[in-house]
Amino acid sequence: MNLFDFNTHTDITDWRVINDGVMGGLSRGKFSMNEEGHGLFTGTVSLANNGGFASVRHRFETLDVSKYSEVSIRLKGDGKPYQFRIKADTSQRYSYIGNFETSGEWETITIPFSDMYPAFRGQLLDLPNYSGTIISEIAFLIGNKKEETFKLEIDYIKLK
Repeated sequence: MNLFDFNTHTDITDWRVINDGVMGGLSRGKFSMNEEGHGLFTGTVSLANNGGFASVRHRFETLDVSKYSEVSIRLKGDGKPYQFRIKADTSQRYSYIGNFETSGEWETITIPFSDMYPAFRGQLLDLPNYSGTIISEIAFLIGNKKEETFKLEIDYIKLK
């Protein structure tokens, strides 16, 4: 199942950048389409004013994903670690998180639902890992506890 397939005709108006400015931070993230038709998440993470993260999220009508067990994402990172996040229900304050490393080359990363753990504002919650029944939001986040620039290029996000 395709959750999102970027191409030169893709409408990304439903993708929202959420930076640490919501908590007073000064990080800057931007989401755009590049000439090749890939989603491009770029910016700078700042630790000033208790900041330290940038993210981009996409909300959609709740989907039944009980037939699937993992997320497959084709992307090209910058050699830095990122998080892929899922919200089963947008009313949840917490997300289920899957951490992944990037190599600087095009690659397909796979994150099993069962590995995605619940957290809120960086705190691990005493709840079960993601059950893989419904999805209503996906997101990418960078927050490596250091000041850095970042660039993440995304081709597609699928469920398998």
